Amino acid sequence: MGRKEDNIARALAVMDDNLRIRNIGIAAHIDHGKTTLSDNLIAGAGMMSEELAGKQLLLDYDEQEQARGITINAAVASMVHTFDGKDYLINLIDTPGHVDFGGDVTRAMRAVDGVVIVVDSVEGVMPQTETVIKQALRERVHPVLFINKVDRLINELKLNADEMQKRFVKIITDVNKLIAKHAPEHLRKIWQVNVQEGKVAFGSAYNNWAISAHAMVLNKVSFKDIVEYVRDGKQKELAHKTQLHKVILDMVITHLPDPKKAQSYRIQQIWKGDIDSQIGKSMTECDRKGPVSMMITKIIIDPHAGEIAVGRIFSGTLKKGTELYLSGTGGSKFKVQVLAFMVGPDRIQIEQVSAGNIAALVGLKSAIAGATVSGINDVDPFEPMTHYTDPVVTLAIEAKHTADLPKLIDVLRNVSKADPSIQVEINQETGEHLISGMGELHLEVTLYRVKNDYKVEVQTSDPIVVYRETVDHTGGPFEGKSPNKHNRFYFKVEPLNEEVINMIKENQLPQGSKFKDKKALIELLQKVGFTREEARGLESVNGTNVMLDLTKGIQYLDETMELLIEAFDEVCNRGPLANERVYGVKMSLMDAKLHEDSIHRGPAQVIPAGRNSIYGAMCQAMRVLMEPIQKVYVNVPVDLMGSVTNEIQQRRGIVEEMNQDEEEMMIIARVPVSGMFGFASAIRGATGGKVLWSSENYGYQRAPIEIQKEIVAKIRERKGLKAEPYDEAYYAGL
Repeated sequence: MGRKEDNIARALAVMDDNLRIRNIGIAAHIDHGKTTLSDNLIAGAGMMSEELAGKQLLLDYDEQEQARGITINAAVASMVHTFDGKDYLINLIDTPGHVDFGGDVTRAMRAVDGVVIVVDSVEGVMPQTETVIKQALRERVHPVLFINKVDRLINELKLNADEMQKRFVKIITDVNKLIAKHAPEHLRKIWQVNVQEGKVAFGSAYNNWAISAHAMVLNKVSFKDIVEYVRDGKQKELAHKTQLHKVILDMVITHLPDPKKAQSYRIQQIWKGDIDSQIGKSMTECDRKGPVSMMITKIIIDPHAGEIAVGRIFSGTLKKGTELYLSGTGGSKFKVQVLAFMVGPDRIQIEQVSAGNIAALVGLKSAIAGATVSGINDVDPFEPMTHYTDPVVTLAIEAKHTADLPKLIDVLRNVSKADPSIQVEINQETGEHLISGMGELHLEVTLYRVKNDYKVEVQTSDPIVVYRETVDHTGGPFEGKSPNKHNRFYFKVEPLNEEVINMIKENQLPQGSKFKDKKALIELLQKVGFTREEARGLESVNGTNVMLDLTKGIQYLDETMELLIEAFDEVCNRGPLANERVYGVKMSLMDAKLHEDSIHRGPAQVIPAGRNSIYGAMCQAMRVLMEPIQKVYVNVPVDLMGSVTNEIQQRRGIVEEMNQDEEEMMIIARVPVSGMFGFASAIRGATGGKVLWSSENYGYQRAPIEIQKEIVAKIRERKGLKAEPYDEAYYAGL
């Protein structure tokens, strides 16, 4: 039996003991060394060749990942590590660091209980580091820290042991500040990382060595020894003395929780059902004998096996042939055909897998990432995963050959299943297919998959920016009449305050119109500026918009409310200015006149009346276009600073901060997404390639009034809408 086969046999032996399982993620800013670290951990555990570790990039098995040298998909690998004479099963997920693939990080964090935050010792804590820490802590995932590329401090920056330690203290302090800021209150102190307790490791993933407080004592290696080994070019010897995989995996087993411990505090955060119910207790206790409960965190489309659903089992035991229900499919049953655990691109088939594990299964036809799977019908679904940003760039895409059109529709469906951060819209009126993603790179990679993996030749438009619309002040009540003139609705609209918008983004105010604990919501809304009457009138939430019913004693309104919510949803999805999604608007129904006969107040009457009433009120409140912006971080030598600021200003960017660190200058700017197209090549050209830069999506801001009219006209023309009278008087008066 080879070493890999032996490891698989040992993994199967440990799978049922959830105290000896660790589900961990590796997360960091782009290029800080996550995949190299993951590879070396897998190699150390005997799942691949040690010679190729860090170079083969086993978890970057996608052709695009290999070509671009970045991680695009969150990849799963299971391995066995021996600690204190016992075998432990470690399910590891390597996540992307590029801002465009942040959705994959969010989904991975739902599956794991602990995370190794990787920070480059030279670059320190970067913007995406903060984002991944925030994502982990929101999901109640316990962090530890690995400071990577320590050899660069010695070879490139020529630091001695004392200077290195000062730099480490700064990184650890920065990470702890982020944990204190984003962790739940009762965990802030406990989850702080510190060297003495062994929650921080230092090393070089590429050269396969690491140390921690525990390893220093065990292997008799000090910081001074490290400096000498690296200066003398003896990193191979150092790697034999203090092995990376042993140090990191020992830290993981010692300090990160097993599934049983983690689920005791995580379930309340990620599942809002009745904790005292049979399934609630079973999940809290991670009971393998309870009913099956699993959350799908990833869909892989395999040309041979079809759709493979990967997810975390929170309760029960899955076997081949088990019948499962999928939330939201109206009680349809699905049978598990194949069950496997993953090592990068390989799937190792198994007969059964129990609570606390991450597994892959074939047979869930309609599953999407985020779906709840259970052995019980109608179980409360897991909380939806909150993504940090919405798609900000769109492409129109069409099949080159008409015969490929039906295939393209199927392919786009599969693409959006595998990556829920991609939004696909088929416009029946114009016949175009629109795909929206987190940035240029996200769409480029998706298009590559459509052309190469699915073999569909397509033509695309230039990238189009996704805008939002909002209102400037209060408008209405505005009368909306139904086509038969028998029903009238009077809506008032006004901007929603930032505190409520943040509540929605934090998922404290859930989407939709079904609220479990309305009483608690009413109290919460009163704290953020709603009157008691407004809070009690909350009917529905869509995106960052709310609909309230402030009417009193109107007959038949209860029967009509569902249709009014549909009208509200239509408005939220297509605003009155440019058919873009609406952002941050409070829409209140103030009065209604309804026909007594229900036949005269059907969908064809109520929905247009409600929609027109809201549209009219929004026009009175002055419609405003909002454009997406990115925060851009540029590291450049001081003498080239002028070229960078010039490049940013040409793109309507605003420089917010400039920080000098010796010969380097860090420029932080806010730039509209519409100005970011082609930025990568332009900035390299302007600086002769002597630049490091990264960006993160930073929400929306009002488009400057002088260009708003022109942008709206272009959007309306593109969508086949009529040009319309604009709010000229309002803008003339500004």
